[in-house]
Amino acid sequence: MTTERANAEGDAGSAQPDLTGGARAERSPTGGPAPRNPAGRLGRLVHRVIAFGRGRVVAFGELWRHSLQFRVTVSTLALSSAVVFVLGMVLQNQITTRLTDTKRQAAVAQTLQVVGTAESELVGISDQDALTDRLTNVLKKITSSSSEEPGGSATSAAGAFEPVLSAGGSNSAESAGPIGKVPDALQRFAEANEVAWQIHTVGDNSGAHTTYLIVGAPVTTTGRPIQLYLLFPMTAEQNTVSTVQNTLLVGGLVLLGLLAGISNLVTRQVVRPVRQAAAAAARFAGGDLDQRLPVTGEDDLSKLAVSYNEMAASIQRQIRQLEEFGTLQRRFTSDVSHELRTPLTTVRMAADVLHASREQFPAGLARSTELLVDELDRFEALLGDLLEISRLDAGVEELSAEYIDVAPVALRAVEQVRVIAGNAGSAIEVDLPDEETPAEIDARRVERILRNLLANAVDHSEGRPVRITLRANEHAVAFAVRDHGVGLRPGEADLVFNRFWRADPSRNRRTGGTGLGLAISHEDARLHGGFLEAWGAPGEGACFRLTLPRRQGEPFEKIPLPLVPPDAGTNGQTRNGVIAVVCVPELHKEDA
Repeated sequence: MTTERANAEGDAGSAQPDLTGGARAERSPTGGPAPRNPAGRLGRLVHRVIAFGRGRVVAFGELWRHSLQFRVTVSTLALSSAVVFVLGMVLQNQITTRLTDTKRQAAVAQTLQVVGTAESELVGISDQDALTDRLTNVLKKITSSSSEEPGGSATSAAGAFEPVLSAGGSNSAESAGPIGKVPDALQRFAEANEVAWQIHTVGDNSGAHTTYLIVGAPVTTTGRPIQLYLLFPMTAEQNTVSTVQNTLLVGGLVLLGLLAGISNLVTRQVVRPVRQAAAAAARFAGGDLDQRLPVTGEDDLSKLAVSYNEMAASIQRQIRQLEEFGTLQRRFTSDVSHELRTPLTTVRMAADVLHASREQFPAGLARSTELLVDELDRFEALLGDLLEISRLDAGVEELSAEYIDVAPVALRAVEQVRVIAGNAGSAIEVDLPDEETPAEIDARRVERILRNLLANAVDHSEGRPVRITLRANEHAVAFAVRDHGVGLRPGEADLVFNRFWRADPSRNRRTGGTGLGLAISHEDARLHGGFLEAWGAPGEGACFRLTLPRRQGEPFEKIPLPLVPPDAGTNGQTRNGVIAVVCVPELHKEDA
């Protein structure tokens, strides 16, 4: 006789009717429109929930990108959750399988024992006997052979059970016990003289469901086929599995919480020194050169702190050396410039005397006298620029700003270079607005900036016209000086505001410049809270744009003039000559 498990497992269930209804338009008792449908309110609620969820996702993404500690903690928690889930499922499956196997082995053994009792009671039974009464008596005998349980159940090593005897299947009246609880598939195995078992869930009239381990076996000592079934409730095993599930769930949650706390603590021990190093580096970059990291222990982080402190000390020494060198350089330039004024004044007086008497000299000597005066003029201009640049470097220059119309300032600068432009064959075109353009500026410095830009444009215009344009908006004024000369080659826009830099050293200066004009203009624009920019392209000329706030300390975003001229090609190189100070935004827009 073989033992097999039935392939079918029954489930008891109940069907519920589908109670749905349609919506129809109604009117209020007064004849007016019906109250507003709550669908709109529901839609707004859904929209708020979606917006809240989207905001939480964005906040999570920001925290994920900016916090290493958060990333490590969340990653550890996610991986630990996966491991705990897999281990929990494996443990639950092992425990459930072991309980079921133990229950099945004990139930089969108990069934075979009860079959022996039934065979001894049903020996010699024939078709003429009252089969139902005999089966009922045998059922009582089987129940009485074990300790009684409420409800007519018996107990055994496999637990309480309900016996069933049947002589013809669930449709036969010749049976004793709840034959309706035995599934048909299991009955077919028992009727085929095989011992079989099946886990089956049965529902009662109250709607409660009970799961049974049902074992069926044939009774072979009778004249007609009879089957014995024992129904073992699985309530105890289900309670055990439920307890195990709850224990695993609570234990898993506690374990995940501990892992999250441990990973957060461990990560913080690593991240905290890194954050301290980042904060110290930020303060060091902000000018606090004495900022150092505390060194504790001899681990890797301590070595990092020692290396950072050594690097910071080295940079501090070099910066101080550069500061001292710069201070000495500025002092030397200032001292030399001041010391040269006295002999220069004496030489100037002598040169003026000679120049006034040049008509009495031979032609060659008279020409030498004129050249001497010209070079003395250039030397005086260079000396004045050196003094000016030294004061700017020392930070002792102050802005004498007043609220005036800037157009006359541009006209004065044009008049000062008109002779030079005439000698170079370049016409100066002026494009100024008809209305007044007031701004708070230092007229002397702005005039010097425009004069330097115009002189530089004339020097490189190759005899072509030079154009100066003035435009303004609510918050800023802008000057643009455009020439159509040789232009700037790639990379030269980065050098145009350097001191003593020349685009082509082989070119002769027509204006007699000192090489410091654009550098001084750079500083003058910075003092105003504005900036000076350059654009240029080979063969297309260059354009310099000066942008100033209309009120000192007033920020501005839009610039009245574009840096790249409308008639320029696409090969231009741009360079922001002056970095905007605090009152001027670094990002600015150009008016169309």
